[in-house]
Amino acid sequence: MPEVQFNHILVHVQILLYIIAAFMILRKAKKIYLENYSGASIESLKWLFQFTVALSFFFIIALFKNIFKFTEQPNVSESLKIGLFFFQLIIIFWYLYKALNNPSLFRNIDSKLKLVEDIIFEEKNSSQLAINEKEYNSALLKLKQYMIDEKPFHNPSLTIQDISAAIEIPVRDLSILINHKLEQHFYDFINTYRIESAMNILKDTAKSKVTVLEILYDVGFNSKSSFNTAFKKHTGYTPTDYRKIL
Repeated sequence: MPEVQFNHILVHVQILLYIIAAFMILRKAKKIYLENYSGASIESLKWLFQFTVALSFFFIIALFKNIFKFTEQPNVSESLKIGLFFFQLIIIFWYLYKALNNPSLFRNIDSKLKLVEDIIFEEKNSSQLAINEKEYNSALLKLKQYMIDEKPFHNPSLTIQDISAAIEIPVRDLSILINHKLEQHFYDFINTYRIESAMNILKDTAKSKVTVLEILYDVGFNSKSSFNTAFKKHTGYTPTDYRKIL
């Protein structure tokens, strides 16, 4: 019936809009993650993206199933229906596997966090600056000294809130200091210290037998892929190649 077909079209358009909205939210969330979180927390973002992609594929298959249902090849629709059933089971088991083995992936981010560009915009409109030049230099010196002395970057789950509490600078001001004044995402700012620490270990001949895997965990990374990507971005070499050219 035309009414049934029209109803199917409306439902699928609605789902498509939800998926588009989900990817838009993830895009914004990525900026918030990079401005406030380091290593381990970024894995949560990757997991959310992967899960959204999986659900999108599920929707695409369901869309084709429903299209064939209204054609002269309903048997194709039935075959896709069976495929969807098994795909659904795979998604469910994958979700449970992640939940049991990586419960940290499901930790919420602070809903009060704002993008730095939004904070700057608000301050310009209110004719206020979070920190003046003198306070900026003082806060920057305090931040760098803390990073050198305490080495908080060894914590793979380090957040901007952790550093804020340690050096007693408001999260809002610290976020502007790193993400706006230094023109670095918090994620890249922390990884710079991690890579510098890894380079020092690789240069140390007394630690020539320490494996790359041991080094990456020691300096605060939680996966080999993220370590290699960050190291190559910073030095132009992979950790293994860097050790060879020393």
